[in-house]
Amino acid sequence: MPYILKWLLISIIIGILAGTASAGFLLSLEWATRFRENHLWIIALLPVAGFLIGLLYYYWGKDVEAGNNILIDNILDPKEVIPFKMAPFVYLGTMVTHLFGGSAGREGTALQMAAALADQLSKPFKLDRNERRVLLIAAIAAGFGSVFGTPLAGAVFGLEVFLIGKIRYNAIFPAFASAILADWTTNLWNVKHTHYHIDFIPKLEFLPILYSILAGIAFGICAAGFSRIIHWAGAFFKSRIQYPPFRPVAGGIIIALAVFALGSTRYIGLGVPVIVESFQQQLPLYDFALKMIFTIVTLSAGFKGGEVTPLFFIGATLGSALSLFIPLPFGLLAGMGFVAVFAGATNTPLACMLMGIELFGAESGVYVAIACIVSYLLSGHSSIYSKQKIGAAKNRRYESQQDKSISDFL
Repeated sequence: MPYILKWLLISIIIGILAGTASAGFLLSLEWATRFRENHLWIIALLPVAGFLIGLLYYYWGKDVEAGNNILIDNILDPKEVIPFKMAPFVYLGTMVTHLFGGSAGREGTALQMAAALADQLSKPFKLDRNERRVLLIAAIAAGFGSVFGTPLAGAVFGLEVFLIGKIRYNAIFPAFASAILADWTTNLWNVKHTHYHIDFIPKLEFLPILYSILAGIAFGICAAGFSRIIHWAGAFFKSRIQYPPFRPVAGGIIIALAVFALGSTRYIGLGVPVIVESFQQQLPLYDFALKMIFTIVTLSAGFKGGEVTPLFFIGATLGSALSLFIPLPFGLLAGMGFVAVFAGATNTPLACMLMGIELFGAESGVYVAIACIVSYLLSGHSSIYSKQKIGAAKNRRYESQQDKSISDFL
């Protein structure tokens, strides 16, 4: 009982903080998107906006610039309390990115705000190293669950994301409690989440299952490609542009010119309307490729946000386009791709299965699970999170990669 009461109190605080932060962030993001779409000239200022973000982090935010990787690193090896300034810095950086036309997501911002706020509780509650790990897992769960409206997936994501192939069950109660309370808090602020609908789900038979496996292979290859290219692109910007604030300037010029050349804002921002469209009609193959390019340039150049919503866009549009070749309903393939590319890029198949069920209904559960598992296996050990460690390798070839710190943690 003392354990339950203690972590229930902490989870309530985390849930209120993370849920309120996500609610404010989502409302701000909605305003920024509307303003940008009604004033397209503002996209021309994206390089200037990038320079300001670069200056902010170069001179005052070097210790929080690594973003989600700081959270994972502190779970694996707790150090100093995460600076509170991570929350306002990532909020401002993400808002500027979206307002001026970058292609980014929102999960990174929600996770970092939740963790920065929650970690301030470490000293008042006198938490030790292991308890701080639990606290950060709960904060990640709360941030993820509240920003997407998927508390079950958020809880499992928090338990699963930092260590490939392992789950820390000692954090299961705080993770679920925090995620559910955070989602409830966001709903109390009357913030609405996007709903997706799959019109037709075929009966489970041999051929539909085989087609699902084939789709999962495509999603896994896409996830691995995204993870590897974004790390390569980040290293490329760093090697060619020595002064960090100039990197988002270069990225902003590329994105702004591409938007005006295409004459469309389809591939910037969150791209939620296109994700919804992928469930309603068959989309062309180039949609997912263009969104991947826009997102990789934006984030690797130093703009702020997250990779997950763009991964939803990439997966859903790829799935919808695969219906040209795979005889499954495009809505079902869009839903499978929505979560499966994310599963492969983050190595979190269980969280993505739950997300699919929460968003699309239990009827799609088996198809979603097949796609997520195949994508997870096919994507290898690459990840969008460079600090993510291998707890249990997907195959024997990688077992030797477990270092001493992971062994100690386990």
